[in-house]
Parts: sequence; structure tokens; C-alpha cells
Amino acid sequence: MRSETAAVYRRRRLTALAVLAVIAVLAIVLIGSCGSDDKPASARGAADKPLVVGLPRGGRRIFPEYRVVAFYGAPQDRQLGELGIGTPAHAARKLLRQAAPYGRKTRPVLPAMELIASVAADAPGADGLYRTQQTPAIINRYLHAARRIKALLVLDIQPGHADFLSEAQRLAPWLGQPDVGIALDPEWHTPGAVPGTQIGSVTGDEINQVSGFVSNIVRANKLPEKLFVIHQFTDGMIKNKEQLLVRRGLAMTMNVDGFGDRPNKISKYREFTHDGTRGHEPHEAGRRDAHAPAAGPGRLRVKSRESSDLGMARGRHLPDDRRQCPRAVSTSATTHRNTVCCCAWCSPMRAP
Repeated sequence: MRSETAAVYRRRRLTALAVLAVIAVLAIVLIGSCGSDDKPASARGAADKPLVVGLPRGGRRIFPEYRVVAFYGAPQDRQLGELGIGTPAHAARKLLRQAAPYGRKTRPVLPAMELIASVAADAPGADGLYRTQQTPAIINRYLHAARRIKALLVLDIQPGHADFLSEAQRLAPWLGQPDVGIALDPEWHTPGAVPGTQIGSVTGDEINQVSGFVSNIVRANKLPEKLFVIHQFTDGMIKNKEQLLVRRGLAMTMNVDGFGDRPNKISKYREFTHDGTRGHEPHEAGRRDAHAPAAGPGRLRVKSRESSDLGMARGRHLPDDRRQCPRAVSTSATTHRNTVCCCAWCSPMRAP
């Protein structure tokens, strides 16, 4: 009798241990499948690739189909721009309200959130490159917020002493997404100097390296047109500008940004607009590069970004409420059909 009872107890203990082992395995599997915010967008559910590879609001071309209205900034400091004020969800809701007046039946708005993914710093940091990098978790949170409102996420690079290509390569998991663009900020590329002590610069060849890298991503993943922004507000910020190449699959846009009073801002904007920066097709052994437009040198789009002390853009059909958008750029009635500015940047302007 005792031996039978002991056998029953042993069977019960073995059964209980087996059940516990199964539970432990299931727990490990569940924890692993939940993932972490620290994984790149392509590796976690909250930022998985959409089923339909297109722009957030339909189609595969950004310009001239859409007018892009964006907030710029980073969560570390509200002084970096509107995007860093409040949570990503709060900034997204505010962006929707701000962008709405600029939509037209023939040209709807495509909102965008320009997150500074590499932030220039006045200290060298552990690697001596005078820049900090947003964690994957932060980038994913802004991507999630952008997707909730069907907006683009644009990852801005202020490289400090690093190079643009290396910083862009780090962002490859996100650039492989159909709704993520990239922006280069030469002002904060200052090898040999502390960022902020002088205006930085970049060469046309360095930009071409990045645009070629991003264009390859677009082609390999069959992505829609990707926004590729180059910031500039002085002639010296882009060396050998005539060497810029226009890449197929990229909406390459010059962004006339910076701070200043109204007359200087408008004057600089008109200067760059009438300059009509042109990009050229890349050629190799007499053959047109597959990334280039179908014909001829292409005209880069020119647009204007923010100023801290200018009122709302003025035009025949544009709102004029300084309280609504205190960081907007001013423009004239003669250009408002091609230019709408709001807190961060404008839609592209066709140079005469």
C-alpha cells in the first residue's frame, strides 16, 4: 500500500515538474516575441513594414502630388524645435492641426516629423565625435506617432565630427521603411571645430555618397519616393555644389533654413530660389546611372524652413495668425502658390 502511494506521489511530482517546464518555455517564448523598443523598426511589431508599400497618404510620389508641412526638433530640449515639445503623440496632434489649413484639393498636405537623429554637441563624448545619437527606442516612438497620423518621419543628421555617410548607414533599418526620409544638416558638420562655434559645411561628393546609399535602399526594397533634404542658408555650406547628383527614387530638396529677420530671410530665400540649383545625372562609362532621372540634369527643389521671430506666412489664401504658428517663415504673395511655410519647413518651390 505504501509503495503504491509513493508511486502515485512520484507520478504527481513528475507531472507537476513537466507542467512547470512547459510554462517556463512558453514564458521565454512570449518574452522573446514581445521584443524591445531598443530594436530597430524593421525588427519589432510597433514599427513593422506596412502591408502596402506606399506613402502614408497614398501614391508613390511626394512632389508635386503633396505639400509637405513638418515639425522639427528632438525630445532632449524644447529649444531644438516644435517636435520636441511634449510627447511624440502630442506633437503629432499639434502638427495635424497646424498643417490642415495648407491643404488644397489639387495638392493635399503630407505631414512630416523631422526628428534630429544625430544631435551635434559641444562636448566630444566617448568617441570624440561631438554628437549624440537617438536610441532606437526614441526613433521608434516617433515613427509610431507619425504612422498614427499618416505622416512621414524624416531623420535629420547633425554629425559634429562624424561623417554623414556613417550616420546614414546607422539609420539603414529605418530608411528601409517606405515612410522614412532623411535630412543632412551641414551647419553642424564641423571637423576641427566645436559645433556651434562656426558654420559647418559639406562637399557635393559627400552628399552624393549619402544619396547613392539611400537610393540603393529605395531600389532594393521597391520603396516609394523618399524625401532627401539638404539644409543650406549660406553659399559656403555646400562646397562644389555643381557636383550634386539627382538620384532616382529620391525627392531631393534644398532647404533654405536658419534664423533671421524678415528682410534678410526673404532676400536669402529669393537668392537661392532664383539661383535654381541644378543636379546632374551620374554617368559611368558613358551609361546613365539607373538611379538618375530619365532625362537631363534635374532641378533641385528649393524650400524654406523656420525662423524664431517671424510671423505666419502671408499670402492670398494663407492664414495670418501669429499665435497659431510663432515659428513660421514669412513669404510674399508673389510666391505663395508654390510656397507654404509652417513652423519647420515649406513645400518645394519651382525656381523660375
